[in-house]
Amino acid sequence: MWTEDKLNEMLTTPSAALIEDIKKIDGDIMILGAGGKMGPTLSLLAQNAVKAAGIDKKVIAVSRFTDEFATKLLTDNGVEIIKCDLQDSAQLNALPDVKNIIYMAGRKFGTNGNEWQTWGMNSVLPALVCEKFKNSSIVVFSSGNIYPLVPLNCGGSKETEPTGPIGEYATSCLARERSFEYAAKKFGTKVFMYRLSFAVDLRYGVLYDIAERLMNGEPISVTTPVFNIIWQGSANEIAIRGLLYASEDVEIMNVTGPEVLSVKAVAEELGALLGKEPIYCGEESDIAYFSNAGKMIDTFGYPDVPASTLIKWQAEWIKDGGRALGKPTHFEERGGKY
Repeated sequence: MWTEDKLNEMLTTPSAALIEDIKKIDGDIMILGAGGKMGPTLSLLAQNAVKAAGIDKKVIAVSRFTDEFATKLLTDNGVEIIKCDLQDSAQLNALPDVKNIIYMAGRKFGTNGNEWQTWGMNSVLPALVCEKFKNSSIVVFSSGNIYPLVPLNCGGSKETEPTGPIGEYATSCLARERSFEYAAKKFGTKVFMYRLSFAVDLRYGVLYDIAERLMNGEPISVTTPVFNIIWQGSANEIAIRGLLYASEDVEIMNVTGPEVLSVKAVAEELGALLGKEPIYCGEESDIAYFSNAGKMIDTFGYPDVPASTLIKWQAEWIKDGGRALGKPTHFEERGGKY
């Protein structure tokens, strides 16, 4: 039986590798934008790793904290939080100087029609953060959609390939990367560029989106025929461990699972588990957004949970009445409008 407590425990229990690596990270860790989808469990995971390692290191979560569930998870478990509007320069500059930053702040949905707000968060704010924390090591959350759509037989976009963002949101994500790259070249800031493709925590994610449409009898678009996912527990661990790989040369890494999953195949499997027959819409394209995770696997090993297990867990979560965050991924979007 899935419960919220069980899921959070699974997402915040550190692996032996994380416990060993957190001993090597010099200084405290601050997570900027910690109130979003991944930030609360990442912050608690880091604190639990510090405890398990038996070391003296602060983990500080920074956000406006408008989500009561996220705030409660952190405060109930003793994570230090600072309520801060990062776009207020006075509040940003009042933050303590910390050697290690995990930068998760960003804006995606609602971009279309309010592009200036997205650019303010994704481009202007990074420049201010770079100035404030130029002497820190920084893991920068970015997105796999800064790459172009690529052929299905190419194995996925690699870190060495040219970017090709489509639309204002993806372009602003590239601008965020360039701000931190500038800091690396100008100030010697150590940067780890974390290009994520679809974390799954059962309360949200591509699998939840497909399952929800199945349950509601809604058509599932196959226009984007494939995708990548990664268990959020593994994605969070890599973000923390990535602090050891931050470099003034800018270390770039795709963070996702090794499997390239078919939308139709996943819908059929989830449909069988949920007792629902998939309905499809759109024409399958021969290009899609998906990333090659080879470099990540060479560095950190395979994710703890394979995609086949995540699919089963997702069906169980829904049948057990698990809560939804109400934040669809819009994984099928191809024109860059969010």
